[in-house]
Amino acid sequence: MTAVAAVSAVPRTSFGSTLTGTGRLVRFMLRRDRVRLSVWTLSVVAFYAYFAVALDAMGPQALAARALVMETPAGIVMGGPGYGIEDYTVGVAIANEGITWVVLALGIMSVLHVVRHTRAEEESGRSELVRAAPVGRHAPAVAAIITLFVVNAIIAVASALALYGASGESMPLADSFGLTVGSGLAAMVFGAVAVVACQVSEHSRGATGIGLAAYGLALVLRSAGDIQERHGSLLSWFSPIGWAQQMRAFVDLRWWPAALSVVAIVLLLALAASLASRRDFGGGLVATRGGRPQARAGLRSPVALVWRQQRSAFAWTALGMGLMWYASGTLLPEILEMGVSGAADNEMFQAVFGGSDPSVFRDGFLGAMMLFAALACAAYAIVMAGRARAEEVAGRAEVVLALSVSRTRWLGAHLAVVGLSTVALVAVSVYAMWAGAVQVGMDEPGLAAYTDVFWTYSVALLVFLGLSAALYAWVPRLTSAAWLLLVYTFVVGMFGAIFDLPEGAEAISPFYWLPAGFGAAPEAANMVGLAAVTAALLALAFVGFRQRDLQSS
Repeated sequence: MTAVAAVSAVPRTSFGSTLTGTGRLVRFMLRRDRVRLSVWTLSVVAFYAYFAVALDAMGPQALAARALVMETPAGIVMGGPGYGIEDYTVGVAIANEGITWVVLALGIMSVLHVVRHTRAEEESGRSELVRAAPVGRHAPAVAAIITLFVVNAIIAVASALALYGASGESMPLADSFGLTVGSGLAAMVFGAVAVVACQVSEHSRGATGIGLAAYGLALVLRSAGDIQERHGSLLSWFSPIGWAQQMRAFVDLRWWPAALSVVAIVLLLALAASLASRRDFGGGLVATRGGRPQARAGLRSPVALVWRQQRSAFAWTALGMGLMWYASGTLLPEILEMGVSGAADNEMFQAVFGGSDPSVFRDGFLGAMMLFAALACAAYAIVMAGRARAEEVAGRAEVVLALSVSRTRWLGAHLAVVGLSTVALVAVSVYAMWAGAVQVGMDEPGLAAYTDVFWTYSVALLVFLGLSAALYAWVPRLTSAAWLLLVYTFVVGMFGAIFDLPEGAEAISPFYWLPAGFGAAPEAANMVGLAAVTAALLALAFVGFRQRDLQSS
């Protein structure tokens, strides 16, 4: 009776009290992620502006050729339902070819942002300290969604204005907003999925995987639906990506499909709130399966442990990149034919790709494609190199280092796994494109040329890993500064000839030292120099990591 009376005496928790402290958490999250979110914002806005300028410079003939490519099955998978193909303007091209990738970028940002401020905080124990203050149960998740909405709104507004300005006002402002707002709302759906996943999974990696898998499922549904029927079938309407494309920006703008994203976000957040009220703090609805009482013999080394932590991310990344570059390879004949015709009267194209001669343009264009593939692999190297810092901040590195494992061996295990995985991704990207090109009868350049690209690009990519490792070892909080080199490399690689940059400025990019032509023989001195830079950065990383104290925050 006493226990019953005590329970009945506890006041019911009001909805308002579960949101206590939300405003302060919003300000804290924005301040904590101000650099990270600024980089995302500038990158997406720059992508929109670059895409608009590049397409406008191609001219009507080249745009018409692109429209033909977008009507092929591979073009539909990578693009969309094909609204406005008959009159393929710059705005129509951006809507057809850009939405899938913009939603992918914003979706990744949304999933990572939500998991970082909810499940990852619970997993590390920091959320428990925050909840010890007057902070409601749902406040962290609601604050994460509010900050995510603010960032997506800023990106949508800035991107629409960038499109409107970069096009010389040829793209109506209303359609520009329709494109960017629709893409932002579609990405927010995946952020809401991540909130639900954080209630289900006990670990941040599992929640991130569920959120990214939701995008993969949405892409499959949209692609299958668009292939079944021109302008999309019923299956297309089960995908948030399809909702953004069905707004028909720059063709026949309609706003009501955006309401589907809003409804989905509201329903997913309501589901997440219900699930959050039914689980224990720090746990997930799906209990973690009990492990073996003793580790396998293969796990008794730092390398095996790191590989087990990263193998899923590597496998899914390799699968996605393999499929993407294989599909790109199957489109090469049409794209090259289109590009050669467009480069004949376009000085910008000739500057970027080396000329209008078919063989020269082919090598220049393939080099640009491989640059994109290599930068994607560089991004993987930077992200995975950051896992060492995540292990340190979470306190797990300290536990491992308390055993008979030296700092050099622990850091070396991380760098070895990331380095080998990055090289493997380069191989997947290069040879998948080669296989796709061979599949459609494009036998030149041959396998030997692709192999030359593989090993030379692998040497250059390890510089990014070395820089990330050195920053982590000496100034852990600046580890993400390695992204600046990646962005700089992209700008120099794509626009160096147009901007007429000094040779010293271009030499900062590791890819400046690679052969100019696709598959051309590299200079031995350049390759030795890149390897020496990588070795120096890695040596600097080992020295710095042995000297500094471990950090737990």
